[in-house]
Amino acid sequence: MTDASTLDLPVFEPIDTGLYGDRFHQVMSDLAGQSWLARTTTGYYLTLDREAGEFFLRTKSATFPGQMIAEMFGVGPGPLREEIDNNILHIDGERHQRLRNVLNPFFTPRAAQRWRETMRRIISAIADDVITDGRCDFVEAVAVRYPAQVIAAVMGAPVDDAPRLHEWSHWMQSQFDGPALLNDRDRIEAAVVEFYDWCDALIARRRSAPPDDDLISLLIAAQDRPTQDGPAQLTDVDLRNLVLDVIAGGVDTTHAQLAHALRLFAAHPDQWALLAERPELSANAVEEVLRHEPVTPFGARILTAEVSFRDVVFPAGSVLLIGAVTGNLDGVDPPEFDISADRANARLLTFGAGVHFCVGHNLARAELEEALTYLAPRMPGLRLDGEPVFGTVQGIYDLKALPLAWDLPAPRS
Repeated sequence: MTDASTLDLPVFEPIDTGLYGDRFHQVMSDLAGQSWLARTTTGYYLTLDREAGEFFLRTKSATFPGQMIAEMFGVGPGPLREEIDNNILHIDGERHQRLRNVLNPFFTPRAAQRWRETMRRIISAIADDVITDGRCDFVEAVAVRYPAQVIAAVMGAPVDDAPRLHEWSHWMQSQFDGPALLNDRDRIEAAVVEFYDWCDALIARRRSAPPDDDLISLLIAAQDRPTQDGPAQLTDVDLRNLVLDVIAGGVDTTHAQLAHALRLFAAHPDQWALLAERPELSANAVEEVLRHEPVTPFGARILTAEVSFRDVVFPAGSVLLIGAVTGNLDGVDPPEFDISADRANARLLTFGAGVHFCVGHNLARAELEEALTYLAPRMPGLRLDGEPVFGTVQGIYDLKALPLAWDLPAPRS
C-alpha cells in the first residue's frame, strides 16, 4: 500500500480563470493521459477515469463536503447556512433515505413522461418567437427561459414566477463555486432569503387549494402521511428545502446543458442534420451532450474514514474531485461526438453515482430531448454567429452568451 501523499502526480489548477472551452478539454485530456489521479494546487485529489470516479462517489466512507465548504468560506448562522445544512446533497443516512423515498416516485422515467406534453408546449411557445429571425443569443432567448418554465409547471408554481426561479437557481447554485461564494456572498444569501419567503407563501396557498399532480401537492401530502415509526415523513424544514433543492438543481443545470447542446451541434452540423432527419435519436443526442460537456464537470467528496483504492491509501479528511469529462470518455470508442454511436456500456458521471445520484435526471433528460427534437428541424444550417462567452468550470459550467444563426426558408415567389 502507498500513501496518496507520497505519489508523484500531475498537478491540476482548478481555479485557473482561463480554463474553459477547448483548453479545458485539452488540459483534462493531458492529465488523463498521465495518470488516473491528479493532485490539485488546493491540496485535493482529482480522479480522471470512470472506475475511480464511481468508486469515490459510491463509497460509504465519504460525504459531500458542503459543510466543509461553508466553514472554509466562513458561512455562519443564517439562511444560507440553514440551506446548506438541509440540502439533500449534504445529508446522509436515515434522513437522506427518507427524503429520497418521498421524491423518487415523482422522478421515475414513467413520471417524467407525464410532463412531456407540457415541455413541448413550453419549448414551442418560446422558440417560435425567435426561429423566424434566423439568429439569436440562444442563452437569453431560449435556454434561460425553458427549464424555469418547466420547473414552475412541475412544482405547481405560477409560470409568471419562472424568471425569478431562474435568478434564484443561479445564485443558490453559486454556493458550489468558490470564487462566487467569496465575492458574491451577499447576493447568494439574499437569493436564499427571497426564495424562502416565496416558497413559504406558495406552500401556504397550496395547502388551502385542492391537491393536484404537481410536486408541491405530493410533498404536502407526505407531511400528512405518518411513517412506520409514527412521525410525518416531512417536517416544514424538509418540505421548503426539498422545493429549494428541486428548483436550484433543476433550472440552472438544465439551462446550461441545453446551451452547451446547441453549441456542440453548431460545431457538428452533420449531427444536427441527422437529428432533424431522425428525431428518434433524440435520447442518444442527449446522452452525447451529457457525455461530452457535463455542466457539473467536478463532483466532490470528503472521506470520513481511511480508504484504499488501487493499492493507494487515502486518509480520512482527504477531498476528492471527480472528473466527469474524462470519466465520461474513458474507454469510449470512437470518442467523437456521434449521436448514432452505441454507448450502452459507457456509464456517465454527469449525474453522479451512488446514493446521491441526481434524483431529477429522468426529468432533465426528457426536457433536453423535447427541446432538441423540436429545434433541430426548425433551425437548419445551425452555426455560430459569433464567439460563445463561457462561464467558469467551477460550480455549474454555463455559457453567458451563445450567438447562433440558422437558415430560413426561401420566400415564396
